[in-house]
Amino acid sequence: MDTNENAGMTSNRPYLLRAIYDWISDNGLTPYVLVDAGFPGVRVPSHVVKNGQVVLNLAMRAVANLDLGNDRIAFQARFSGVSQSIVIPVHAVLALYAQENGQGMMFPADENEALNAGAADESEGEAGDTPPASGGDDDRPKRGTPHLRVVK
Repeated sequence: MDTNENAGMTSNRPYLLRAIYDWISDNGLTPYVLVDAGFPGVRVPSHVVKNGQVVLNLAMRAVANLDLGNDRIAFQARFSGVSQSIVIPVHAVLALYAQENGQGMMFPADENEALNAGAADESEGEAGDTPPASGGDDDRPKRGTPHLRVVK
């Protein structure tokens, strides 16, 4: 891998997030985001965090003032009837997917760590890169837990 490829370039994560969000929304589906709630700068209500992660609905009908910026995702959302300001650094996003069918994109937990380990990990796959197979022909996600289908 040529390390000069990425020299001076910004992260592609915010661009991919906006593109996947638009693709999901344009197809009439509901965009959900999976967030590492322990990542520095994440501001979400603590009662919605489970196992250090949170899944949030980003549909226009569910949020107000959505800003998919280069450094962070910010919006207003209601939790138990109370409006809250939500802030998610883009590097805290683990996945963005359609709630109805699980199609979307997973992101590495720490992009900088992935870049630093890049050459060493090229020849060997990392455990956890793909979600476990659901078994059978039914690829629909089970209600309540996010499932992504890997599309190559």
